[in-house]
Amino acid sequence: MKRASGILLESVSGAIGHTPLVELQRTTVSAGGRVFVKLDYLNPGGSKKDRVAKKIIEDAETSGDLSPGQTIVELTSGNTGTGLAIVCAVRGYPFVAVMSEGNSPERARMMRALGAEVVLVPQASGSEVGQVSGADLELVEVVAREVVVARNAFRADQFVNPSNFRAHYLHTGPEILSQSPCPLDLFCDFVGTGGTFAGCAAAFKETRAATRCFVVEPAGAAALAGDQVARPNHRIQGGGYSRAGLDLIKPKHVDGFLQVSDEEAMDASRALARHEGIFAGFSTGANLAATLRLLNGEYRGAVAVIVAGDTGLKYVSTDLWS
Repeated sequence: MKRASGILLESVSGAIGHTPLVELQRTTVSAGGRVFVKLDYLNPGGSKKDRVAKKIIEDAETSGDLSPGQTIVELTSGNTGTGLAIVCAVRGYPFVAVMSEGNSPERARMMRALGAEVVLVPQASGSEVGQVSGADLELVEVVAREVVVARNAFRADQFVNPSNFRAHYLHTGPEILSQSPCPLDLFCDFVGTGGTFAGCAAAFKETRAATRCFVVEPAGAAALAGDQVARPNHRIQGGGYSRAGLDLIKPKHVDGFLQVSDEEAMDASRALARHEGIFAGFSTGANLAATLRLLNGEYRGAVAVIVAGDTGLKYVSTDLWS
């Protein structure tokens, strides 16, 4: 169901999607181009992952892979888990979120408030709180698999589930194209599972092959670019897990790879809050920092789009807002 003002919705899941597209006017003054931001942190669960959660469940119901009342389990940094908690609450599925203790505690508290069971997995030796590494994620994966077997559950499996791609290919990308007042030259996206980049890049390139799409990764943890991971404990939560070759991303849609430091991402997130009133998280800052680098370089004068992936409220306990 399409979200629109003045429409009575059957449930809160009808409010997922159709988020606004905003042009930045203040943080991009020195840049030689235009930047549009898709405000997906305005989804009910505070992130773009609400779209993925809804699509995974809808597709699983249609295919018969998900039975009525069956428990749903997912490995999550918190955003997909929140989206699943919302959709499960509406549709009557028990939900178990399995996540690392290294993620910000706001996420676990929010999921529990929405009725989810949250299983927290201790971090790997040498990891730091707030800096979830690939090693941490491997431990979470082991526990998630155990819970699936123990509960005879349906695994959402966002890293490989094509519904993740479909959510952005069928909805986020086309929404951006319909909202943009002009053709898009650039798309930069910080990659977690790869669904947003994969879906939007495919939609953009089908419409305009000249659109250049860039994968954004943390400095020192650019596994997708083929680099050796030197800094697995970066602070940009929600991605950069040192996982090479994510299944959802097609090489033909990748025009380049960009690395952003913790400080660059945090500075950009803070600038968005102070000067644009956009209160978003680490990954949104990474997207903006990467985009501005291109606009101040070889892509001066271009039109770019990024996605504001989640709300800054999910990081109030972190040094992003200290």
